Amino acid sequence: MKKIISLTLCLVLGSFVLAGCSDNSEPFEEKSYTSDTQINEINLDVQDREIEVSLSEDERVHIQYSENSKEFYDISVSDENVLTMVSTSDKEWTDYIGRKPSVEDRKISLQIPNALLENLILSTTNEDITLSALDVIGSISISSNGGNIAFGNLDVGNALSLTVKNGDISGMVVGSYDDFAIQTEIKKGESNLPDNKDSGEKTLNVSGNNGDVNIEFVNG
Repeated sequence: MKKIISLTLCLVLGSFVLAGCSDNSEPFEEKSYTSDTQINEINLDVQDREIEVSLSEDERVHIQYSENSKEFYDISVSDENVLTMVSTSDKEWTDYIGRKPSVEDRKISLQIPNALLENLILSTTNEDITLSALDVIGSISISSNGGNIAFGNLDVGNALSLTVKNGDISGMVVGSYDDFAIQTEIKKGESNLPDNKDSGEKTLNVSGNNGDVNIEFVNG
């Protein structure tokens, strides 16, 4: 009798697991956002999404992304013209069982005007962040937990901060080595930067855990 009860419980639990693993998730819809005013700062704080940054062909900010009723975004612009994009979820526990969204559905494409933003802040998990060559008047802060950070020539007005866990950092920073005061903290990885360098009008802060860092300084 006990064997029959155990078998029945296993069958019931198995049916729930199979139901959760079945491909019955809601499809994603491609969407886009375009700013209707000049943006001073951008703050993208998302989860499990690749972020790709390129230059805008006009002076507006453009974002292409995909969402559904379970995984979507809160996009807002403050009175100070700070654009914020944050991941929002309305998932049940069964929604976490099964296949994750496709590569395209997990990608956010951000186009920004060159040399007009005061600050750019990007954060994600389990995906890469890539940036083309661009200028920011103030600072850039980039963080990825579980992905790589790669960039072309980045020109910052005063500060560049890069943080990665279980990933690599690679790219080029506009300016000379002497232009930057550098703070580097690397665990379980290699870096071509010094741990500490005090002199420099700008700051470069780099933190890596279980990944390598390779940053070059180039002329603008």
